[in-house]
Amino acid sequence: MIIQNPPSDPLSDLLAVVQARPACSVRLEAGGEWSLRFRPQSCKFNVVRHGHCWLVAGDERRRLSPGDCVVIKERAEFTLASDPSLDPVDARVAFADNTLQGRYGSGNEVEILGGSVTFDATDASPVLDLLPPTLVVSADATAAAPIAWLLDQLDREWREGLAGSRTACDDLLRLMFIHALRAHFAQAGDHAPGWIAALADPPLAAAIRAIHAEPARQWRLEELAGIARQSRSTFAARFKARVGVAPVDYAAGWRLTLAAARLRSGRESASTVAGSLGFLSDSAFGAAFKRKFGVSPGRYRVASAQRDEPVAA
Repeated sequence: MIIQNPPSDPLSDLLAVVQARPACSVRLEAGGEWSLRFRPQSCKFNVVRHGHCWLVAGDERRRLSPGDCVVIKERAEFTLASDPSLDPVDARVAFADNTLQGRYGSGNEVEILGGSVTFDATDASPVLDLLPPTLVVSADATAAAPIAWLLDQLDREWREGLAGSRTACDDLLRLMFIHALRAHFAQAGDHAPGWIAALADPPLAAAIRAIHAEPARQWRLEELAGIARQSRSTFAARFKARVGVAPVDYAAGWRLTLAAARLRSGRESASTVAGSLGFLSDSAFGAAFKRKFGVSPGRYRVASAQRDEPVAA
């Protein structure tokens, strides 16, 4: 068997940079009249296993059905309820006896599997900027078909509790989160944010994938236009209209995003990062980095290390 390297995948690259870590966290059963208010500290991901309930988030009121997926952006308060007119109580009361298995009201008319998606604490904006405050993927949406299968597997792993089930649940939730993002982008179409919309445009997608495949390369406009098989002027105008920035600026921004992620890891010096990502000098790297992040690479690296230090007991 010949195993080839997969083509560059910008979304996977981005999720790796922000260290997206989905974790299956809770199961909630509820019945009768009930209303629970959630105040998440991270991005929340919920799937209705059976029954119906209402989602209340800001001005949005939406009835959820079995198989519906909900992604709530980080720190956005929301309520799940049998009736949106009921006054909610803090969701922590449902998990007072078991932090992983919540129960509220009478019976189990509704069952919801919930999890969280955490990102690197320093800068999760590249992913969060792609999400609306509340994202609902209906079970009957064409792009949601894989989620139904994943939901069945997630439910089976949770219930059977076999060796490694917690890790399996986390991995299944990771796949569900990615499919939810795909469904959102497919539904948004041309209105999808920034470079996501460009990935649906084959010439632009080819250029973006080339940038991600070789981030250290000093890309020139004519090179990227050649990959897109368009004239320089047509390509430049089309890229900026879809992505919001010029092609060369996108390449430079992605290189700095990668540089920041590597500095946050604390395993490399600023000089090493600069050299490996194609910057002509440490001073050129420092100037470009400071323009984007407001601080020098060295100070950024030190500040990231201090944030990650464990708190003494």
